[in-house]
Amino acid sequence: MHAYEHRLLSVNGITLSLYNAGPVEGPVVWLLHGFPESWYSWRHQMQALAEAGYRVMVPEMRGYGQSSAPPDVASYDLLTVCGDIQAAMDRLEQRSVAVVGHDWGAPVAWHLALLEPERVRVVGAMAVPYGGRPKRPAIEIIRSHFADRFNYILYFQQPGLAEAELDADIPRTLRMMMHNTSAAVPKDFFLQNKPADSTLSQGMQDPGTPPAWCSPEAFECYVRTFEGRGFHGALNWYRNFERNWERTAPLAERKVEQPALFLLGDKDPVGTLEAHTLQKMPGWVPDLEQHLLADCGHWVQSERPEQVNRLLLDFLERRYTVTQP
Repeated sequence: MHAYEHRLLSVNGITLSLYNAGPVEGPVVWLLHGFPESWYSWRHQMQALAEAGYRVMVPEMRGYGQSSAPPDVASYDLLTVCGDIQAAMDRLEQRSVAVVGHDWGAPVAWHLALLEPERVRVVGAMAVPYGGRPKRPAIEIIRSHFADRFNYILYFQQPGLAEAELDADIPRTLRMMMHNTSAAVPKDFFLQNKPADSTLSQGMQDPGTPPAWCSPEAFECYVRTFEGRGFHGALNWYRNFERNWERTAPLAERKVEQPALFLLGDKDPVGTLEAHTLQKMPGWVPDLEQHLLADCGHWVQSERPEQVNRLLLDFLERRYTVTQP
């Protein structure tokens, strides 16, 4: 992989672990990972972007790896997490950036675009679309739809419950999350119907080894991200839907006006969960380019790295205009 640098920044009341690659004076691209991932999930994009002359910034998000993991749930609301990245940009004196996010990193990218319309020149998102602020917190909608059925987001709500299962065997948890939301299983296998009191792994497959697209070296990076601290911080992201909804009220009518790229795997269960949002997205993101990746599950940038790199580099070359200080 292209040589990278690592630093620890004190920002927004936490320590943010940040990996950098590419020429120092290159146009800045931030890559934001999701759950349950690692900065190393962007390894293919870091290489391609750095070789193309971009300055690539890849944080370990709050709750992950060497970044701080505050114990309280309220420390993980969306605008607070955005504040980590904004403060890092300020520290590094970055006035023009591109921001790309996957999974939970995608809502962070969308909201950074809303919060920073001058600094964030273009935005990219993978797996999770943007359809404006809902009329009520998303968790209320999920509870009404899954009153008597299992839903992983509802399962994640009670602190300690999901941790007990996920922390018990971190390699197994990561293998199962990767496998059961990838193109290796039938579409929406992860969303199978089961009783409300089920566990996350009930009915899921354990392949015994990581997917072919996650090398032993890469898988070890994922495991190290959670070793010694478990999944508590990462799960806290899911416990802030009400707080996110309340705090984003000032952004309710704002659209993402920047050029935007959205990538989705055709076998990603999020595509089913967010079908309504996908329909609404063009109205809230008017300058939008979308691509559906064939035979691809949730882990877009890892399952289809070459295709993602081509689409991302083409988009940035055409649409990313850097303003000078």
